[in-house]
Amino acid sequence: MGRAGMMLWALAAACLAGVSGDEFSVLRSPQSVVFRDGSWPIPGERIPDIAALSMGFSVEEDLSWPGLAVGDIFHRPRATVLVTVKGVDKLAMPKDGISYPVENAVPFSLDSVANAIHTLFSEETPVVLQLAPSEERVYMVGKANSVFEDLSVTLRQLRNRLFQDNSILSSIPLNSLSRNNEVDLLFLSELQVLHDISSLLSRHKHLAKDHSPDLYSLELAGLEEIGKRYGEDSQQFKDASQILADSLQKFADEMYNLYGGNAVVEVVTAKTFDTPLVRKSRSILQTAESTSYNLGYSYNFNYAVVFNIILWLMIGLALAVIVISYNLWNMDPGYDSIIYRMTNQKIRMD
Repeated sequence: MGRAGMMLWALAAACLAGVSGDEFSVLRSPQSVVFRDGSWPIPGERIPDIAALSMGFSVEEDLSWPGLAVGDIFHRPRATVLVTVKGVDKLAMPKDGISYPVENAVPFSLDSVANAIHTLFSEETPVVLQLAPSEERVYMVGKANSVFEDLSVTLRQLRNRLFQDNSILSSIPLNSLSRNNEVDLLFLSELQVLHDISSLLSRHKHLAKDHSPDLYSLELAGLEEIGKRYGEDSQQFKDASQILADSLQKFADEMYNLYGGNAVVEVVTAKTFDTPLVRKSRSILQTAESTSYNLGYSYNFNYAVVFNIILWLMIGLALAVIVISYNLWNMDPGYDSIIYRMTNQKIRMD
């Protein structure tokens, strides 16, 4: 991108600075993934493409965002962790990270990235975890089912987990938050999930050293509920924002260290989303639903390639069988077959 293009991006960032306060922050990243310092706005619908490109995957539409450089194409990160925080436009993170404004913050999902990982590394069974604790929505693929088997995902499980001996209530200063308020407990339960994910993963450190990339996508809405309950100018909201910022930085450092410094940890803060999103993730409370429509199966972009490979391979094998059978049927055993010539020698007479 030339100097003129960089100036246009800077001008657009300056124009949008007062319009949208939502942020995309990179807390930790390896040296192979280069994020440039700048204020270039990120389209909200292209955040999954940024995650895919940072992991070395291709995207359907080119991304002309200058914040992400090419980096080292031969060493890609082993994991990508993306945490979405609802109800706040930005958080005061303890460490200096790289942040970019988000333009047109719309709901997004990393389903395309998860499908790419599952398709390319299906034999190695990577860890793919998509979780929204407040909505009791979880999606696990590969080894995540065994690693996070004991992870609390329902609201009742999360509440019981908070009052166990080794919960975060014994280590986090609550300040103005209360253990007896349901809204506060929902917020604290999401922090408990962050702690449990890194704790459970630390018991399976060998998974962080394999060659298949892992994906973690988390949605936190507890802070939004606290803002609705107490107000954004309340002391409870300020304390919860600071506690969440500290917990996210600690979670980022733990995940980064578990993967040997080869993980990308990103946080998206959005005050509100413009449009609702219909998700494809499987809910833990989902029941079998019947439909009266005769809908066909959904196929991915590799279906046509695999179909043509199998089709022409079968056609070639069928033609080969026909040709071989025809030649064997019309073969003269005494003339064409070497077996008959070697075993039908005349006896020499002395």
